[in-house]
Amino acid sequence: MDEQTDDLVKWFEAFVLWLDLGYLGTQKTYEAKGVKMPHKKPRKSKNNPSPALTDEQKTENREISRVRVIVEQAISGLKRFNIVTHRFRNRLEDFVDTAALLAAGLWNWKLKCQGITN
Repeated sequence: MDEQTDDLVKWFEAFVLWLDLGYLGTQKTYEAKGVKMPHKKPRKSKNNPSPALTDEQKTENREISRVRVIVEQAISGLKRFNIVTHRFRNRLEDFVDTAALLAAGLWNWKLKCQGITN
């Protein structure tokens, strides 16, 4: 593994990752402080004819979902400002970061005006 790839793998070391079941292999590939992922319903088999999650697993899945839905709504809010969904053609260095920060600031301001956030 080259140095750049190694840096990307270690980039998540200081973070807790909140993932859905589409990212099952992430914890094997990346080093992270922690991984919060919902429990997967067991498969039906001869030994387990009516698979179900335990009440504790269902509670954990709801907690994870409560956090993730806020993040998903924030991402969709940013996408409403088309600057973060379309190809960015500006050639100024680091301006794409400024544009994303402006879009995030506008979205947060909209939520604040609606009384959704503090």
